[in-house]
Amino acid sequence: MIPVTRLNGVPIHVNAEMIVFVEATPDTVISLANGDRVVVRETPQSVVDAVIAYRRAIHNWQPQVGSADTSNDEPSRVPNPGARRA
Repeated sequence: MIPVTRLNGVPIHVNAEMIVFVEATPDTVISLANGDRVVVRETPQSVVDAVIAYRRAIHNWQPQVGSADTSNDEPSRVPNPGARRA
């Protein structure tokens, strides 16, 4: 989702994956895949930049290794198939 502002000043978030094209007529109009159109205060270039930043953030996301608190986790109880039974 990218943040934009309607002409009346109301901030909204638009699903970046649904954007088909952005045009200046002279207002900036975002056309969505479902046929809806959203008129916003931002320039077409700033909308495109926001979509690019969104997609970079989504596709470059990587979990932080070791950031989860696992101090209370129980040890794994998965049996070792090669282990001998007593």
